[in-house]
Amino acid sequence: MTKREELDSPKLSRRESLKLSGLALGGLALGRRLDGQYPLLVGGDCPTGTCYPTAYDTQRYSYFESLETMDYRQLPVLPGMPRNPNTPTGTPALEPNEMRVTFMGSCIPPVRRAQAMMSIFVEVGWENGKALDQAIFDCGSGCCANYGAMGVGFGRMDKIFLTHLHGDHISDLTHIYCFGPSLDRISPLYVWGPGESGLKNPQPGDPPYFKDGIRDFCGHFREAMRWHTESFSFQNTSYPSYQRPTKKSWGLPAEPVPVSDDPPDDAYAIVPFELDWGRVGGVAYWNRKTGLKISHYPVIHCRQGSLAYKVEWEGLSMIYTSDTKPELNTIFMAQNYGLGIDLLVHEMIVPPEIWAMESLHYARPAAGPAWDNAVARLTQVQNSSHTSQGAFGYLLSQINPRPRLTVATHFPVSDDTVACALESVNRHCPEVPADIALLAESPLIWSFDLMVLRLFAGNPKPEILRRRALVLQHGFSPIAQMPVPASELYPPKYHDRRGNGDPYAQIDTTAQIEPGPDTYCENGY
Repeated sequence: MTKREELDSPKLSRRESLKLSGLALGGLALGRRLDGQYPLLVGGDCPTGTCYPTAYDTQRYSYFESLETMDYRQLPVLPGMPRNPNTPTGTPALEPNEMRVTFMGSCIPPVRRAQAMMSIFVEVGWENGKALDQAIFDCGSGCCANYGAMGVGFGRMDKIFLTHLHGDHISDLTHIYCFGPSLDRISPLYVWGPGESGLKNPQPGDPPYFKDGIRDFCGHFREAMRWHTESFSFQNTSYPSYQRPTKKSWGLPAEPVPVSDDPPDDAYAIVPFELDWGRVGGVAYWNRKTGLKISHYPVIHCRQGSLAYKVEWEGLSMIYTSDTKPELNTIFMAQNYGLGIDLLVHEMIVPPEIWAMESLHYARPAAGPAWDNAVARLTQVQNSSHTSQGAFGYLLSQINPRPRLTVATHFPVSDDTVACALESVNRHCPEVPADIALLAESPLIWSFDLMVLRLFAGNPKPEILRRRALVLQHGFSPIAQMPVPASELYPPKYHDRRGNGDPYAQIDTTAQIEPGPDTYCENGY
């Protein structure tokens, strides 16, 4: 068995993968600190406070504004007018050899007007007027507004890969799940995530262990959404012609089985896939028809069970770490047997002092109980959960070969925060220019909502294109077009004698004001 075959094997453990990587014996010692304390600055002190306060703008991200645009604005089409069948509404066509990565959310909580919480949309290839395959990674608060503005309908939001179960990474799952079946998603919602943490409850009594894995999460989520799903069940949501995937066809870790009582061909079914979070290189999805492969490995964030994902397609590769402290597995996976990867998307956190300044609306570091308490609490968050700016630079310096492009994310972006971060990264990885004006040529950039990265397969590989999506601020999401004829639909759950959906079947209408000449028009006008 080759090393790559061993990595692909679901039996490969974290210890075994580290042994294969040689990291324990190589230039990165297992005992070396990776906590942002600038270990490469031999004989020097760790600098603090050198980048704040800053003269840079706090209310804009100039680099993103400078990017060449891609037009995702939906053009109005009158009834009866033909639409180009080769181009979905609002979505510029992908090239057949293209992997497209779009940031639908990019920030640490709490959500702010400029940035939604984390979500990344990955599309690959092009066939019959649509992407060959696609996947969503995390779906935090506010991201669905960006999916709608980008023309991504619910039918393309059927595969959700969750890195962990923090609220800022799962909040918009409610929106995706609840409204997909009433629009154009004809399939169940497939959700990947970690299995149980295995951590013992520190409090006495029951339960000794919490059921905190993705299957139990999806089961409780399904019941929490019961009122919504039943209330919408006057519509058709089951499709007998739907071709359900199998463990083999999608390269899944288990056969797809819905939670709760939903039929496996119903759009309100939720199908979870629990991933062994301790495995490095475990396969979550490998569709042999489309060629898209998604594997996973453990990262370090708050509680056992946090995952990162590696995406591979036609010789292109991407890693999305989500939230994590600096750790060895990312170095191993990004080195990719000496081949390197094309794109590394890794989280970064602002220093506690800057976070406190911005949150308290101070112009500079301060003193006193309020300041000290804020800094202490935010330092606690950093040390338990995230990668500091300096640690990010150090981590990047240890990946050889470097990713073709690295993107810092989960970061509150503005010119001042990016400028500060560049100073820290540059001290460890000098090839990253410390000047924010040089980001256009930098191998490291910071993500922002509606940033689009276009990667192309080939030998040699073309340049990775960085773009800014143009969208309508007041546009509607794509109009739902049922992809199957009415004759192929099962009758709705709540229906009249003719089998048609009956929106009145579940409600008491005795107090309803009826339309008429003295009230209102039945047609709505």
